[in-house]
Amino acid sequence: MRPPTLNIFPSQPMHVVDPSTSTTKATTGLVSPSSSGSRRPSEPSMDNIANPQKDSSNPTAPQSSKAIKREGSKKGLTTSPDQGRPKTPDPKTLRRLAQNREAARKSRLRKKAYVQQLESSRIKLTQLEQELQRARAQGVYLGGSGGGVLGADQGVPLGMSNISSDAAVFDMEYARWLEDYHRQMCELQAAVQEHLPENELRIYVDNCIARIDDVMNLKSIVAKSDVFHIISGTWKTPAERCFMWIGGFRPSELIKIVLGQIEPLTEQQLMAICEVQQATQEAEEALSQGLDALNQSLSDTIASDALSSPTNMANYMGQMAAAMNKLSALESFVLQADNLRRQTIHHVIQLLTTRQAARSLLAVAEHFHRLRSLSSLWVARPRQD
Repeated sequence: MRPPTLNIFPSQPMHVVDPSTSTTKATTGLVSPSSSGSRRPSEPSMDNIANPQKDSSNPTAPQSSKAIKREGSKKGLTTSPDQGRPKTPDPKTLRRLAQNREAARKSRLRKKAYVQQLESSRIKLTQLEQELQRARAQGVYLGGSGGGVLGADQGVPLGMSNISSDAAVFDMEYARWLEDYHRQMCELQAAVQEHLPENELRIYVDNCIARIDDVMNLKSIVAKSDVFHIISGTWKTPAERCFMWIGGFRPSELIKIVLGQIEPLTEQQLMAICEVQQATQEAEEALSQGLDALNQSLSDTIASDALSSPTNMANYMGQMAAAMNKLSALESFVLQADNLRRQTIHHVIQLLTTRQAARSLLAVAEHFHRLRSLSSLWVARPRQD
């Protein structure tokens, strides 16, 4: 007997079916493909190996070389370290950008609030003008409209007849200005306590200076129509009127408040502020002497002997015309005093740093706030019968 050998070379071709095994294959063909474990579905058949183009329509077939190259090129582009990676700014740039955004946001809020305030002020001013027109029509402000003095039988105090419509508008506007200025001072104090940067703090300081200029402009307008109302100081509280000087505060007193309240100054700053203070005191003295001379001249004109003669009417009218011309010079004194106050504030602020300027404005505002509080306490004090 021949020993068993491997049937590597079969005696029949592979496409010839053995009739003895045809029956067995027919019976096994009835079994489901999942139950037959002779060959895995994932294993490639001989036909696929011989003819790989038949399997190109299969979605699970491997990709072509072009697709693989395309994918590789895409991956190479996305993973490039120079093109795909964003540049990260340094912390200093990020902090500057954040500060700029915050400053822009606050600027937009301030602009919106300012526009709303202007609109509300316009509405209130329109209402006030309507009320003044109705009051003038009823004869309340006859003193300002050129009429006579109201009598006591009409139920209006005699002092009310001496105030003009322009003076009444000024009092209302000044009260509104005080509220707005107090609000700005509160914002400035909060900005100082938060230790904001110099550029942001400068915005608050400039806004406060602009508001001070606004009240100076408002006073100059009223001084042209009713200078006595500005000089008398009835639009201020009683304690403030004790320190009145030609329709306002003394600029030299403001410098004293600044020197006593702000942080220690450098030697150069101290010398410059002292020079401004000396020049301011000299200007104040010159204006005070001019006003005293005007008062003396006006008193001499009123007390002239020519006025005692009722028959000399022409001389009487001439003297009164001269007195009127002298009274018109009061407007010039008020404007010069306000100009001196304005220049003093601007000069002192320019000599200080931003934080020193903020503290000086807060100190001056606190000084006048205490004077107004003192007036309120004085009016509300208990009185003995």
